[in-house]
Amino acid sequence: MWERRSEPLAPRKTFLRRVGRNLLAAAVVVTLSLGVGMLGYHHFASLGWADAYLNAAMILSGMGPVATPQTLGAKLFAGTYALYSGLLVVFLAGVLLAPFAHRLLHRFHLDRDPQQRKAVEPSRATGAGIASQRLPKDG
Repeated sequence: MWERRSEPLAPRKTFLRRVGRNLLAAAVVVTLSLGVGMLGYHHFASLGWADAYLNAAMILSGMGPVATPQTLGAKLFAGTYALYSGLLVVFLAGVLLAPFAHRLLHRFHLDRDPQQRKAVEPSRATGAGIASQRLPKDG
């Protein structure tokens, strides 16, 4: 799915396809989460569909609830949904930023040619680390 460090940078079309795929996945997750929030507010808080949508959307976007829950079930649902929504924002930020971060980090590795990379990176078979190559030998 992603190009390896030794491979060339993916073409812009591939990159934009990745961004679009992640954007679509995020939109699906947000839509499903909004639907679950609406169902929960409608069922537990006895709100109408418009008010359930408003509360779910406000919580999901991080703004906070509009209607104060009155029953224990509504309070438990609202708290759980708020925790879920907060974690979802962090998760979706990672999903949406992943293609950009990968492309940026991959560009850092392009400036070294393969021969130079082999000279700097130790062989896995020897088990020697880069730090051991930098330390002076005692003698």
